[in-house]
Amino acid sequence: MKRVAAVDLGASSGRVMLGEVGPDVLRLRELNRFWNGPVRVRGRLHWDVIHLYRSILEGLQGAGELDGIGIDSWAVDYGLLDRDGRLLGNPVHYRDSRTDGVMERVLSTIPAADLYAVTGLQQLPFNTIYQLAAEELPADAATLLMIPDLLSYWLTGAIGVERTNASTTQLYDVRAREWSDELLSRAGLPRRILPALREPGDVIGTALPDETGLEPGIPVIAVGSHDTASAVVAVPAVDDRFAYISSGTWSLVGLELDAPVLSAEARAENFTNEGGVDGRIRFLRNVMGLWILQECQRIWGDDDLAGLLRRAADAPPFAVLIDPDASEFLAPGNMPALIEAQCRDTGQDVPRSRGAFVRCILESLALAYRRTLRAAQTIADRDVDVLHVIGGGSQNELLCQLTADACGVPVLAGPVEASALGNVLVQARALGEPFPDLGAMRALVRSTHSLRRYDPQGKPADWDAAESRVFGTR
Repeated sequence: MKRVAAVDLGASSGRVMLGEVGPDVLRLRELNRFWNGPVRVRGRLHWDVIHLYRSILEGLQGAGELDGIGIDSWAVDYGLLDRDGRLLGNPVHYRDSRTDGVMERVLSTIPAADLYAVTGLQQLPFNTIYQLAAEELPADAATLLMIPDLLSYWLTGAIGVERTNASTTQLYDVRAREWSDELLSRAGLPRRILPALREPGDVIGTALPDETGLEPGIPVIAVGSHDTASAVVAVPAVDDRFAYISSGTWSLVGLELDAPVLSAEARAENFTNEGGVDGRIRFLRNVMGLWILQECQRIWGDDDLAGLLRRAADAPPFAVLIDPDASEFLAPGNMPALIEAQCRDTGQDVPRSRGAFVRCILESLALAYRRTLRAAQTIADRDVDVLHVIGGGSQNELLCQLTADACGVPVLAGPVEASALGNVLVQARALGEPFPDLGAMRALVRSTHSLRRYDPQGKPADWDAAESRVFGTR
């Protein structure tokens, strides 16, 4: 039995999970769960990375004997170290406004087609390349580390960047699987700040007992350090005819492929080709996700999600619809007011109750999933028999049913802690568990975790008409 700690950091919360893996055994136990989110300081949004590190240590110190530690987190954000390895300021949050207008400026120097031909990445205004171009690098900046690599560095003293997160920076050649010297040069960014790349499963080093309070000799293992890369490892699929939605603050909707798709159609539809475990490609598109609902709850001061979903289930269908990927929904703000504004702009009535707001958000997300899934299948020439919804959003029964209805394929919901499970499985293989491939890992997930099935209901024509309403007006 392997006993490992999975540190899994999402955009709104973090957790340290104890994972146990053995023949016919895969289980998790929560050791510490803690808040994560933006902190505004003098007009700039930051991550409180010191709080995260302290919370991680608290979880690890209560774990008992461990065979390994792995860290995954959200993508694109980073910390800068000086020549002595000290952090140069708290990392900036990707929702900060410093990148406003930067993407357009960079694209005037590096055409979008050139960027896509190398990186295969979806154009998002907060991609790492645009964050770096937003302001001059500090003169003493020596090393860039993605968030999981920064935390692993503090645990071990070892410097490097794991590939799945590197692939989200728009500075990584998705075919060569290396940093792109060409793009760095054209963007005016120094190659020296980017360290050597690691593979999922590489041993980074051992935890420093004096620094961490942990027992000596515990290996820290690189996993799929982008949380979606870890989550996709734990998709309980039986073959390759599946799609997935990693559903949480963001929704990542896509397919798992053997090679990137860099066609003009893929770029026009803004699909991304991100690195996965075992050299796979996560061909997907970001959809705004449950962030919109979370922000509504924050503004309302209403944390009774179950009650809101009951009211949404009783609200009239297709009364009001929005484009959830509209730029106005990206930053923190008064989300109900922003929804009302988009409704007025598109000639619709505004929602009249919280249940109507939530129904609007969930139906609009389901429509975005439908549109994304259909485009992915066409562009990648891949048929899909089942849609796996993993992550926290898999617990949202109304959203799962609406997703099945909209997409016209069965939805299998679960596991909830997919990122932590994928993290644990990659560690266990690195420590000697006999998983010859991803299929063996997924078989263990299927045999140890229950899933909930949602079959399509309702009339497809209603969703056709709703999709036309939303995407015909934006």
